[in-house]
Amino acid sequence: MKKIVNILSILTLFLVVGCQEDEKSFGDLKAPADLQVAVDIVGKTADLPYGDGSGIVKFTATADNAISYKYIFSDGTSANAPSGIYEKRFTQTGTNTYSVNVIATGTGGITTNTTLEVEVRSDFSDDEAVQFLTGGTQKIWYWAAAEPGHLGVGQNDSDATKNYYANYYQAAPFEKAGSPNSSCLYDNKLTFSLQSGQLKYELDNGGRTFFNAAFLSVAGGGGPDDNCLNYDTSGLKTVSLSPSESVVVANNVPGQTRGTMLNFSDGGFMGYYIGQSSYEILSITANRMVVRAVMGGNPALAWYHIFSTSPPIQDPVSDYTNLVFSDEFDVAGAPDPTKWGYDIGAGGWGNNEQQFYTNSPENVTVTGGNLRITAKAQTQGTSNYTSARLKSENKFEFTYGKIEFRAKMPTGGGTWPALWSVGQDIATNTWPACGEIDIMEHRGNTPNVIHGTCHYPGVSPGAGNTNSTTIQNASTEFHVYKAIWTPTAIKFYVDNVLYHSVANSNSLPFNSDFFLIMNVAMGGTFGGAIDPAFVQSTLEVDYVRVYQ
Repeated sequence: MKKIVNILSILTLFLVVGCQEDEKSFGDLKAPADLQVAVDIVGKTADLPYGDGSGIVKFTATADNAISYKYIFSDGTSANAPSGIYEKRFTQTGTNTYSVNVIATGTGGITTNTTLEVEVRSDFSDDEAVQFLTGGTQKIWYWAAAEPGHLGVGQNDSDATKNYYANYYQAAPFEKAGSPNSSCLYDNKLTFSLQSGQLKYELDNGGRTFFNAAFLSVAGGGGPDDNCLNYDTSGLKTVSLSPSESVVVANNVPGQTRGTMLNFSDGGFMGYYIGQSSYEILSITANRMVVRAVMGGNPALAWYHIFSTSPPIQDPVSDYTNLVFSDEFDVAGAPDPTKWGYDIGAGGWGNNEQQFYTNSPENVTVTGGNLRITAKAQTQGTSNYTSARLKSENKFEFTYGKIEFRAKMPTGGGTWPALWSVGQDIATNTWPACGEIDIMEHRGNTPNVIHGTCHYPGVSPGAGNTNSTTIQNASTEFHVYKAIWTPTAIKFYVDNVLYHSVANSNSLPFNSDFFLIMNVAMGGTFGGAIDPAFVQSTLEVDYVRVYQ
């Protein structure tokens, strides 16, 4: 991520005062008079004539007979300021001139206005986030309803051990789909677009918005519980970016937050109404986004939303129970040749991997009721490492089902164990067109972080449609790594906890036969740097089971 938070503000102010009504009254109706606007560039000194680099400008409007004020900015944002005081952070990258219209309202709605021109330079940018949000042009986001915690709430305070995740409540997968009072949440379509260099946003709520109970009155409702109410969210909003100043940023823990705020104009919000228009991006990729927002009217609470670029389709197939393939690895010696073949050789395997795959007992054997695939620091040909890669190609191939591996990870920097599957037509329909489902991948350089991924055209080459989850003791205890693959979705689990879901459709290569693969790679684009002290380490698999 490239992010520069060094903002130089250069302000040139031109004051043009206009009045709808010249000091006239009609009974109690009076137009505001003598409208003045004071401008304060934050941090301005003799040495810093354009401010401290924050890009923040404080406006203070005063007028005789005024009861409220409003600021309208030419970047598409606006704000009501009953006291006349408003603080604005200018964030569009580069030096830009903005028109600022300040409106003072008197009794009876009579107004007086002042127009300011401000020239501000801002070097804050998060171009990568904008690219992820829009895909360079336009992208639609949906609630990641299949993920636990796609909607959640937690504390918003200085407790750095708990203030960065939804520790009070996390919605179960598709929890809100079960009632007409909440199911409208999953109808949301959040469209981000890039228009003439400006980030724009529009929420299509299908006509109804899921309101937090504290804000039901906004749509004319009432009662003690959250509810779906008729509410018009149409209209394009402008989105400005700014650096976050949240308690999560203050934690200063890498990986907890991206540190970029999304600020929506005109009361824009991200689907669930909590009286807030500013959201902190905690993480974002091309297909998944996690945001955090402090609840309006209750700063002790922070809400968490998880979004995906895949529509939230609730799969009618909840599980498969008919066992059609298994290997319990209960016969010592070489793996069952009726179930497993091998890939042999080196050459990087498309990922700059460093190992030479063999079928030697030193690298692959069944013992003690487990399959053991051992990567070793051992010279073979031009490779300095050996390992093994088993596959069920031409022995067991299948379409749809539940795939389970009970396994224990190897250790050591550079190890890259994988339990996965690929389209059986890979020889004629080359990757990624053939499709790939990675039920489990693990990096020895980041222990205990488990990755689940689908690769297909449009997202691969590259990271693919992926997510990860962190578990305990991945290399010292066995865990069950599972995928449920149906015509409408591919869902990834560890120990029966869902952490990633990819919508399936006829346009994707996940509707024909796949075969299974188990291997331990060394280094490469995913495995990373190999520990120079590495000697050997083993992936242990207790069983492989496929149900349909």
